[in-house]
Amino acid sequence: MAVEILMPALSPTMEEGTLAKWLVKEGDAVKSGQIIAEIETDKAVMEFEAVDEGVIGKLLVAEGTSGVKVNAAIAVLIEEGGSAEVAPAPKAAAPAPVAAPVVAAPAAPVAPKAAGGRIFASPLARRIAAEKGLDLATLSGSGPHGRIVKADVEGTVARPAAPIAAAVAAAPPAPAPVSAATVAKLYEGRAYTEIPLDGMRRVIAARLTEAKQTIPHFYLRREVRLDALLSFREELNRQLSARGVKLSVNDFIIKACALALQAVPAANAVWAGDRVLQMQASDVAVAVAIEGGLFTPVLQDADTKSLSQLSAQMKDLAKRARDRKLAPQEYQGGSFAISNLGMMGIESFDAVINPPHGAILAVGTGVKKPVVSASGTIEVATMMTLTLSVDHRVIDGALGAELLAAIVSNLENPMAMLA
Repeated sequence: MAVEILMPALSPTMEEGTLAKWLVKEGDAVKSGQIIAEIETDKAVMEFEAVDEGVIGKLLVAEGTSGVKVNAAIAVLIEEGGSAEVAPAPKAAAPAPVAAPVVAAPAAPVAPKAAGGRIFASPLARRIAAEKGLDLATLSGSGPHGRIVKADVEGTVARPAAPIAAAVAAAPPAPAPVSAATVAKLYEGRAYTEIPLDGMRRVIAARLTEAKQTIPHFYLRREVRLDALLSFREELNRQLSARGVKLSVNDFIIKACALALQAVPAANAVWAGDRVLQMQASDVAVAVAIEGGLFTPVLQDADTKSLSQLSAQMKDLAKRARDRKLAPQEYQGGSFAISNLGMMGIESFDAVINPPHGAILAVGTGVKKPVVSASGTIEVATMMTLTLSVDHRVIDGALGAELLAAIVSNLENPMAMLA
């Protein structure tokens, strides 16, 4: 028997990819776990492992082919003792008849299990199922040998009750998105260069649109006095210079946020559709600008790491992000993010939350300003504006204010972060 090898979903945002390189040829024997191809996703070039053992019967997609949809057949694998005839995909059950406006709930088929009770499902399908609160044992798979894939999980959603379904049916249709042709007509006779969107830019556009449309953002702003931190950083860098360590202000900000999430644990949380997940560790994502887009690599357990450890890890992640060498697990997850445009001279801005995070901190540049001291005198201080964008489903106003106050306190008392 022959089975189809399908285009894998190698990241949560991947809908299509480029088959960059085949590492096998027709007639080659492969084993489970063997790397057989390199796939270019919207984020990076990833290695693709074989799931089953057999012989490569046919390569269906040529090297360098872009726009290959997830779950599209890319090769045929002939299993031991089998023929080149491809096993038919499982047939979907016929939909139950529905009397409008009542929606019938389909019966849940059982997922395939290996000996020992293991359910065959792709990592992405498992993650989506967990986010939706679905039991994989109640699903059937359309992948090879009944393997549960992304499409099987995404298609399983809670059906609306009859009154809601009727209201949806009666609602006016949503406006259609503006087409490129419509926009181009506005600029007839004017010179312009058309720049097609690559995979990363398409994903960024889709995710940010989703974030602003579905997340109820609210914003909290505070100014932080940096003089003590700048002086402390200068002294630390002087002492660490022999080890080749140079701490940045951003390293202190990462540490301050990580400790604040521990001090205000209710704010260390993410939105999971129908529930909130309160995290234990402080896994902090940091936005890194690259050509054509950005990454948000995650520093796991940032609360337990020293400033020099955070500095070294951040430099490594940033370099590999710019080289597009990050593995998916290095930019997935986290509950909180930092976006620092202060190094580019921006004094303040509002950042867009990266779902499922509960909040993101926008960091501006330090600016010398006249301030009134505790004794009532006017003096010059270096002030930095912080803006916390908060998901109101996860964090209420008072809780967000408590989190931001903890961040400010850590930055204004930097020595205490080493205790």
